[in-house]
Amino acid sequence: MEKSKKAIDILLLAEGTYPYIRGGVSTWIHQLISGMPELNFGIVFLGSARSEYDEMRYKLPENLVHLETHYLFEEEGGHPAKRVPDTDSFESIEDLYSWFKSADGDMPSTMKNIQFYTEKVTYKHFLYGKQSWEFIKEKYSQNCPDLPFIDYFWTVRNIHKPIWILADIVKKLPECRLLHSPSTGYAGFLASLASYNTGTPFVLTEHGIYTRERKIDMLTADWIKFQKPTLLKQPEEFNYIKKMWVSFFEQIGVFSYRRADKIFSLFSGARDIQVYFGADRSKTKIIPNGVNVDELGECCLKRPADIPKVITLIGRVVSIKDIKTFIRAVRIVANEIEDIEAWVVGPLDEDPLYAQECINMVETLKLESNFYFKGFQNIKDILPQTGLLTLTSVSEGMPLTILEGYAAGVPCVATDVGSCRDLIYGGLGEEDEAIGRAGAVTPIANPSALAENYIRFLTDNEAWISAQKAALERVQRYYRQDTFLENYRMAYKEVM
Repeated sequence: MEKSKKAIDILLLAEGTYPYIRGGVSTWIHQLISGMPELNFGIVFLGSARSEYDEMRYKLPENLVHLETHYLFEEEGGHPAKRVPDTDSFESIEDLYSWFKSADGDMPSTMKNIQFYTEKVTYKHFLYGKQSWEFIKEKYSQNCPDLPFIDYFWTVRNIHKPIWILADIVKKLPECRLLHSPSTGYAGFLASLASYNTGTPFVLTEHGIYTRERKIDMLTADWIKFQKPTLLKQPEEFNYIKKMWVSFFEQIGVFSYRRADKIFSLFSGARDIQVYFGADRSKTKIIPNGVNVDELGECCLKRPADIPKVITLIGRVVSIKDIKTFIRAVRIVANEIEDIEAWVVGPLDEDPLYAQECINMVETLKLESNFYFKGFQNIKDILPQTGLLTLTSVSEGMPLTILEGYAAGVPCVATDVGSCRDLIYGGLGEEDEAIGRAGAVTPIANPSALAENYIRFLTDNEAWISAQKAALERVQRYYRQDTFLENYRMAYKEVM
């Protein structure tokens, strides 16, 4: 997409999401842009490597006037670079390295200025300089000489390398009235660095808590250059390289919290975690997600008279969604409800290895006539055919899929993550709780508990009807899209 000459009101920094990945945060971004046609938006997309993304998955709204893409972990081709001359400023790298490892403290002020990265200690100094090589060797000897040096070397390189890429992005960013990052991480760091260097206001929204989710998927990320089998044999307390990544993500999270003018979360539990990780509570505010209740409500008219014996999980086939636990639960259900069907509605190409493992598990458990991977589908076609929604994730924020299901008259059984308990049992006060339970909440990775609730709702009409009534009332009262958009409209106006 070519850069537009139109002024940008809101510049969104999208890490690994919109417009190249469907669902979740991407849906939220598309909803936000489409719902505010009076504002012009821009997108800065940050990906891992170009090869991991295909074509755009969304039709871009007319008020999205700028889109640029960058990749933080591209393989470097060609011949090794020549040595670069030493720099007098390299000792500051030790300060940056120490800051990434520390539990608290502000980033050194010199390193908040992009000139540090573009002029004093450049990308080439860090990647190819003798000083950098000596620095990495010294830290290796001090901290983890029992680990293979190549693992430590690539970890240090990969932790620091994106910082120079992000500084270069800041240097070329288009002007805007407001920076908005839907996460901490690299997107939040980019927004913070840009805000420090341009004075542009910055607001932060967290869906899932980024630092916690990175801890969960640390051992599945292909871009972490170390030998996973070797590290997996070590106890957690001695896994030094993993600790390096965790400390890095924690620190750039704090960096984002300190710079942001406003910090939004989706529910009270998430705000408490933000404060625990270093956010100033006075900056925080809760803005729940919302869905188009009226439009999705049309699905209710298409539902059959009987409750469909179909359990649907709408989500990506990736480990954080714990599809394997869903498969195990369906095996238990199929022993009692012979004609049960389980649908996974979402892409299988984000983690092909995990997706294949799930497909193999379905075959191993002899569920081929019960369990179906349907890929991406229009939820308006899926929800009327669904008896029960489910979510088996190990980490979530406020899942839009639960709210969409509610608006279409479908109760939900979900694991106790993110705001699922609030959404299902009522977490917005006594009036919300009095509405009743719109399904059930189970422990994480507990197929027996999931199966027990699947069976209960699909065989007890009274329980299902009661849950549906609560679902419809709760989404109508508290989670409407127009309320969500008005909350952000007012927040943007206040900060700008």
